[in-house]
Amino acid sequence: MVVFTFTLSLQTFAQNTSHRKGTISAYWGYNRGWFSNSNIRFWGSNYDFTLDKVSAKDRQSKFDLNTYFGISNITIPQYDIRLGYALTDHWDITMGTDHMKYVVVENQTAVISGEIAESNSRFDGTYDNDKILLSPDFLHFEHTDGLNYWNIEARRFDEILSYKKVSFNLTEGGGVGVLIPRTNTTLLKNDRYDEFHLAGYGLSAVVAANITFFKHFFIQTELKGGFLHMPDIRTTMFPEDRASQHFFFTQWNVVGGVQFDLTPNRSI
Repeated sequence: MVVFTFTLSLQTFAQNTSHRKGTISAYWGYNRGWFSNSNIRFWGSNYDFTLDKVSAKDRQSKFDLNTYFGISNITIPQYDIRLGYALTDHWDITMGTDHMKYVVVENQTAVISGEIAESNSRFDGTYDNDKILLSPDFLHFEHTDGLNYWNIEARRFDEILSYKKVSFNLTEGGGVGVLIPRTNTTLLKNDRYDEFHLAGYGLSAVVAANITFFKHFFIQTELKGGFLHMPDIRTTMFPEDRASQHFFFTQWNVVGGVQFDLTPNRSI
């Protein structure tokens, strides 16, 4: 009986969502990211090998006011930016970028299979499930400028509770997008390569809690996760040198934003 009463109350609150149809919203914030292990294949004119179960981590910038709030520096940390439009009182269409950073942990031991030839290095040879140390002279690999997930999402918005000029809301949804990383790679004595490139696609879902003040300003915390597949990663200045990988990600975002009604003579 208690559960039934609570559920009925929650549904009643959810039906109290303000008139949101026609509103536009925008937010900016920062994230932390976690990644599953990944098999990474590298290939080129004289090598083709795969590293199994490679671990990676994010790289969020150390907090200081100039880095996080200085106009010329705010894109240095791992950030999120998003625009949204309310198609109905409960459903938004949004588009934005999740700027994560993906860093392969150096000096880890991985399993390698494949062949490396004519690299003029100690790594030339044929491998069959052999162990190898991912030392800096063999491989430096990171999407740090960054792992840019450009995506479109459909999100449902429900007001759970309101008190005076403050409302508490829940939002959840899912989306698809493309990955345009700027991959920083040094591989087998090749020069460092670091250019933007369309590398693949992603699928994701998100759930968030939102506190809105005076109907126009909000703070939101989000838990987001999904699957990223990059079959076409550039690794050197030579077009034939490529890499591919896929992995799951989890992201925690804290953002702040604004929303305004575009419908004349109506307030949200």
